[in-house]
This record gives sequence, structure tokens and C-alpha cells, in this order.
Amino acid sequence: MVEKAPSGFKSFWDKIDDDLAHIPIAAEAEHIPMRSTDKYDLYGVRITSVGPYRLFGYLSIPKTDEILPAIYYVPKNGSVHEIIPQGTAVAVREHYVTFSLACRGMRNSDRPYAAMYPGQLTDGLESAESYVYRGIAADTIRGLEYMITRPEVDKDRISAWGNDNALLVAARRKQITHVITQPAYLFDTIKNSTKTTSYPLAEFSDYLRLHPERTSQVNEILDMYNLRWHAPYITAKTLVRADDSEGIYGPKVLAEMYEHIAGEVTIHESEQSSFKDGLFAEKWLTQEMLGSTATPIVPEHWQAFI
Repeated sequence: MVEKAPSGFKSFWDKIDDDLAHIPIAAEAEHIPMRSTDKYDLYGVRITSVGPYRLFGYLSIPKTDEILPAIYYVPKNGSVHEIIPQGTAVAVREHYVTFSLACRGMRNSDRPYAAMYPGQLTDGLESAESYVYRGIAADTIRGLEYMITRPEVDKDRISAWGNDNALLVAARRKQITHVITQPAYLFDTIKNSTKTTSYPLAEFSDYLRLHPERTSQVNEILDMYNLRWHAPYITAKTLVRADDSEGIYGPKVLAEMYEHIAGEVTIHESEQSSFKDGLFAEKWLTQEMLGSTATPIVPEHWQAFI
């Protein structure tokens, strides 16, 4: 039996698209000399999302006349906002246009709303309209909409890197050509939250222990974000970074999602090593974005293992 998205799924997301369409991006970019070098420039960028809500992002552009591939580091579930993710080789900024966006509530995008961590994922779950993730999803899409306006970006090589939000934006915007994702909380959220006491999924089970009468309503709200229903709309080449076989989001569990992704999928089961998992991802991205003969861009202490 073929599963169908919940009633109202299409109209829910069409409404977010419509809201974004009626709000100008209104981008402002300011050069940050202290974080720029002779090889790349860094800009602090302000853009507007639904609300309206003003967001902040870091845009890094190599100093070249070439049109380059781009990496969009989607908003994450955490307060700290970085230019590139911790542990990423700084040299990535020499070869890619990168854009890292802080969604509403994160540091640098925390006025007037400053999120709590933990707490953000269940903020406003009383209704679909008040749930903060509606705005975060819109923020994620708006970040991509800004990035594709940049003349430095090769529109045939745009990757989204991050958590569940990388899949959401790829499902809603076909301009994403590649995805590297490590799902953490938006696939069958409530079902999987009962299997762990670890954050971020445990935030949902904690919430329902406090508000058991809202269980049915919360399930309905979260189903709009469930990656199960977004997968068929993803046409990008996708690397899914799964937990190991004992983890909550191991390959067997995530198969119910990634097997329905329309584009080509590579699944990598965690080797329980940030080095091994990270090296696999960097090799995959390099081959896809820079070509099979290019050398993966990794930290210096990893280079001996390429």
C-alpha cells in the first residue's frame, strides 16, 4: 500500500511559499575585513524572512573571477553560529562560495526572539500557526533564495549541508543539486523520540510528558515536517549520513525515508568516528562538485589519510 502525505500537506507548504513570495529578501551585505584574507572575502549578510523577521548569515566568496560551486550550510538546532562548521578545513573557502545562515532564535538572529536550547524544537507546539519551526523552515528556504541571487554562484552546483533542514530545502527548491544530511529529529519524530533519552529527540518526549493531552495534535503538527513525506520531492543527489546500526536513525530506520528520494542516493552508515565519517563526506562532495581528480579539502591532520 502506497503511503500518502497527510491532509493539508501541500497547502501548508504552498502557504509558506506564498508568504515568502510576498516579502522582499531586502539583502544587506557588509564586508568583514578581520575574517577576510588575500584568498577570500567574508560578508555579514542581513535578509528578511516571514514575520517579517530579519536574519543574519555569513557569506564567504573566493577572490576569483570564476563562477564557483556553492555550499549552503543550513540552519542547525543550536545557538552557536559559525562561518563554516567546526572541524571543516578553512581551505574550503578558497574553492566554494559558502553561506551559513542563522535561523530565528540563533545567535546573530536572536532579536527579537532568542531561542532556548533545549526548548526551540517544541516552542509554540500548541498550534501549527504558533509553532516556531514554521518560521525556521521558511528561514531555511529564504537562505537558499538569497544564495541563488549571487552572481558568483554556479547554479548547476549548489549543495545543502546540514541536518534535516538540508532535506527540507531540497524538497522545496529544485535549485539544490546536492545534499549532505544527517537527519536528527524530523523523521517520524514522536515515534523515534520514545526510543531515546538523548537530545534533540528527547525534547519532544519531554514535552509530551508535560502535555500528554496534546499528543494527537503534536503528531499532526510535526507530520507536516516529516521527511517521510518530503522525500519524493527531492531530486538532488543526496548523501545520507546515518547513525550506526544501533543508533536511532540507523540505515534500516532511515531506509523508509531515503528509499523514496527521487534523486540518486548514497547512504553512509556511521563508522563511529568523526574523522572517518567526515572524510567520507568530503570525498563525496569533492567528487560531485569539483570532479573525480580533485583532492578532498580536509584539515591538515587528515591529509595523510586521503
